Amino acid sequence: MDLQHPIITQMEQTGYPYAVNDEEAIGVDFFGNEIWPGDAYFEDPNNGEMVLQEHWQSYLSQVYEFEFKTA
Repeated sequence: MDLQHPIITQMEQTGYPYAVNDEEAIGVDFFGNEIWPGDAYFEDPNNGEMVLQEHWQSYLSQVYEFEFKTA
């Protein structure tokens, strides 16, 4: 009778001690960043580009030539 801990069996089969995340990126944004389920992003209605929300200022500056200023 060969008993082995389930985590050891998992590691031998997959190389990882726990289940690996099988999710796939839903796309790539304007800057080349992968967009994963749960990421906050927006789509530009003018051209369909997806952009992670953390890069919205850079996107508006590069695509629409917005200038952000501080008073």
